[in-house]
Amino acid sequence: MTFPKVKTKQNPHKSWKNNYAFIDSQNLNLSIISQWWKLDWKRFRIFLKDKYKVEKAFLFIWYVPWNQSLYTSLQQFWYILVFKPTLELKDWNVKWNVDSELVLHTMIELKNFSKAVIISWDGDFYCLIEYLIENNKLFKMLIPDKNKYSSLLKKFYKYLSFLNHPDLKKKIWYTKKEA
Repeated sequence: MTFPKVKTKQNPHKSWKNNYAFIDSQNLNLSIISQWWKLDWKRFRIFLKDKYKVEKAFLFIWYVPWNQSLYTSLQQFWYILVFKPTLELKDWNVKWNVDSELVLHTMIELKNFSKAVIISWDGDFYCLIEYLIENNKLFKMLIPDKNKYSSLLKKFYKYLSFLNHPDLKKKIWYTKKEA
């Protein structure tokens, strides 16, 4: 598969290859929406490839039948979707949480990647982040909002980057294409 080029600053880790991203899609999406902007999933995937040399991007996402067009688009943007079934509650709300799937798949893939990029703000990933660092397998943890993330993750500050940094946001912000 060929990725389009996006202008980015030179990557000091360009010799690293075969990095994998593990994305908590619900966490990422809700955090971005709460900041009143929308992520361009295609540009975000290209950014991961160019900046962090991400060869495979696992997107952990709930499965609901009416979202098939979204799933098709995400797969066309080179994401590997890992579905979790949803649980519909009596009040018509849907309950989902992909944390355990993300941790499990990261561990399953551990021998297959050089470094991991974890995308979430959730402190539930504390032990995973700690383990990856201890085993020299963590490249970066990308946090959607520098103003809102688990205080448990502050211990790993040197590994954190924030998606709402103005320079980065410009690269991955969805803007409606004009005809």
